[in-house]
Amino acid sequence: MPELPEVETIRAQLEPRLVGRTLGLVSILDDRLTRPHDPREVAAELEGARVEAVERRGKYLVLRLDSGAALLVHLRMTGSFGFEPTTHERAVLELEGGERLVYRDVRRFGTWLVLDAIELEPYLARKNGPEPLSPRFTAAWLATRLSRRRAALKAVLLDQRVVAGLGNIYADEALWRARLSPLCPASSVDPDEVPRLQRAIRSALRTGIARQGASLRDYAAPDGSEGAMQEEFRVYGREGEPCPRCGTPIAKARVGGRGTWYCPRCQP
Repeated sequence: MPELPEVETIRAQLEPRLVGRTLGLVSILDDRLTRPHDPREVAAELEGARVEAVERRGKYLVLRLDSGAALLVHLRMTGSFGFEPTTHERAVLELEGGERLVYRDVRRFGTWLVLDAIELEPYLARKNGPEPLSPRFTAAWLATRLSRRRAALKAVLLDQRVVAGLGNIYADEALWRARLSPLCPASSVDPDEVPRLQRAIRSALRTGIARQGASLRDYAAPDGSEGAMQEEFRVYGREGEPCPRCGTPIAKARVGGRGTWYCPRCQP
């Protein structure tokens, strides 16, 4: 599933190619994409609009339009954008000048939603906590959220209202950096450990952005390139391999139904 670094990579590549461009014919080829809204009505709202900004909020791509509306795209598990014909096309945006932006989604879980300007910020605020790379994501804020939850620490970190944009891969990598167990109750994290966790989350995400995300399964950037974050994994997907820090074999568990990798010695 694309997480903050992958979505940010997509945003950064789309921005120079979309901002200032007018959307021509919009073809939504899969009714699921805009459910429960009629895809023809959604397409009509987009056609003729000029893209003013391409932004990211958590795992959402936000295309702000000169009409005041915005297109929110959630890629879910396998959504991606590209400028070349491909398989599993679910929507096509024809840009002025004849260029085509294709939305591809193998598993068809992604969503498109058009919101008016007055609806946009309240909607995003309900779905997301502060951006983890922003000044609002403080250790004090994180400590307050963890102290209220008895669920496993990793499960709480995956709550988008706690850490916007954090997903399975980067949660595992951040917890390894912070030397904290993904299995411990969130409320049991010592207040002195929270600043270390906050820094570890930021470090994992910044590394992911610098490597243009992790290319696993169906992820690729709009220019067709693949990310290299998978070369930086310390624990994710490395069950049985030695921990890079202490040499202990990496263990795997399930937290909230998600595969979870950690070092039993470094993350007691």
